[in-house]
Amino acid sequence: MIVNGIKSPPSLPLILVLLGLISTINGSEFSIIEATVADIQRAFADGRLTSRQLVDFYIDRIESLNPLLRGVLEINPDARDQAEIADRERRDEANCGRGSSLGELHGVPVLIKESIATKDKMNTTAGSYALLGSEVARDATVVERLRSAGAVILGKASLTEWYGIRSPLIPNGWCARGGQAVNPYVESGDPCGSSSGSAISVAANMVAVSVGTETDASIICPANHNSVVGIKPTVGLTSRAGVVPISPRQDTIGPICRTVSDAVHVLDAIVGYDPRDHEATKSAAKFIPGGGYKQFLNKDGLKGKRLGVVRNPFLDSYNKSSAISSFEHHLDTLRQKGATIIDKLEIENIDIILDPYQSGEAVALLSEFKVNIKEYLKELTKSPVRSLADIIAFNSNNPDLEMIKEYGQDEFLISETTSGIGEDVLKAVELMKKLSEDGFEKLMKENELDAMVTLGWGASTVLAIGGYPAITVPAGYESDGMPFGICFGGLKGAEPKLIEIAFAFEQSTKVRRAPPVLKVGY
Repeated sequence: MIVNGIKSPPSLPLILVLLGLISTINGSEFSIIEATVADIQRAFADGRLTSRQLVDFYIDRIESLNPLLRGVLEINPDARDQAEIADRERRDEANCGRGSSLGELHGVPVLIKESIATKDKMNTTAGSYALLGSEVARDATVVERLRSAGAVILGKASLTEWYGIRSPLIPNGWCARGGQAVNPYVESGDPCGSSSGSAISVAANMVAVSVGTETDASIICPANHNSVVGIKPTVGLTSRAGVVPISPRQDTIGPICRTVSDAVHVLDAIVGYDPRDHEATKSAAKFIPGGGYKQFLNKDGLKGKRLGVVRNPFLDSYNKSSAISSFEHHLDTLRQKGATIIDKLEIENIDIILDPYQSGEAVALLSEFKVNIKEYLKELTKSPVRSLADIIAFNSNNPDLEMIKEYGQDEFLISETTSGIGEDVLKAVELMKKLSEDGFEKLMKENELDAMVTLGWGASTVLAIGGYPAITVPAGYESDGMPFGICFGGLKGAEPKLIEIAFAFEQSTKVRRAPPVLKVGY
């Protein structure tokens, strides 16, 4: 589904639309398909590509592929105007005869997860009709920072409605407004959630880069399932102001891109202290390195690193799968590139950590959501709903719109019965803190690790409940074409180390390939 859809102009060259080819640059053919931010900036600098052409190309691809993939909810009707402004700024810069002071994201289109507020003609609804027509007071802070970096806000990416917290029956990638999102590699494959649209869209080259959110697995899992790179930052490294919330303890905003370097360029643009998210961003600001994160894009970044491999229980879902042999090969690569591998480590109380009812995660999140969604709705300048009770009532009164009969809203109903951040929630939070200290932190510190290494996305809860960062990188494909990734997790503020490790791994393996939907469709 596309709201505010824009047709590509007749003047757009057919070769641009069909193949994404622009011209020959410095003796090599340039294609928008799979182009990195650096490739795009070189094409801009050489005068072979404009932001307007790039936006036109992506809009055309969205209109061609999105009816199948459903990764995009809205195209920004102002995207072309923003691109033309970026082109003028680039021309003015060139005419001044000075070296370019424009950043890496200047003129580059970005898709924003639809739960992240944009103060423009687009909606922010968390995928639900309950918030359709609501108006935000201002851009989310991460959007403000992307605009300041010169990025073009291309549109809004789809998501699992309300992050999946409405009901456990809602399929990954489904929302009322957009329908069921589809994995571009395997039509029947799980696109995962909740940042499914952000991952699908960059994987299918419907946009250059995207931004997602994670409370537990919502960046790491869709990136893993759609063969792209996802960075889940330390909680507080990026502001949550203006983002539909679940939990201030666990919510974080991060990039989903095709390469580690592209993800780092986005991360550099969106991190930093924000008075609107004071406590978390002030605490995390000390982790941000002077000069930003791109300095850690080091091909030799594995040298001297100590990596701890946790197999149990994360390899269970890949039993008798080609992914396990690929994982073993990747471990050999990590060793060859200079890392020390400490294998077969165990996380204490892992079974409890992974059970949201035993760990206390479910109790805390359902209570926190009721409190925090009310605060978010209160800040809207216009909204048809002002509380969780209002949302529940809307859904009940519009069962066909929200597919209540099929998917229900059981967890909303449970959340509504909670009474704020009471003793039960405080106990749950304290238990998660102890599980993290005795589990992941103990593992990292006792083994003097730079990162934990796992196959797939299954360790996301270990990292989520403690607010720890992670990066997932494409690691291969199953026999049916379904992607899988390798995940590197670290202690709070470990992004520099994780970037070095992830970038060096990516450059050594270069596993990612474009999805078949780009070539022949399904």
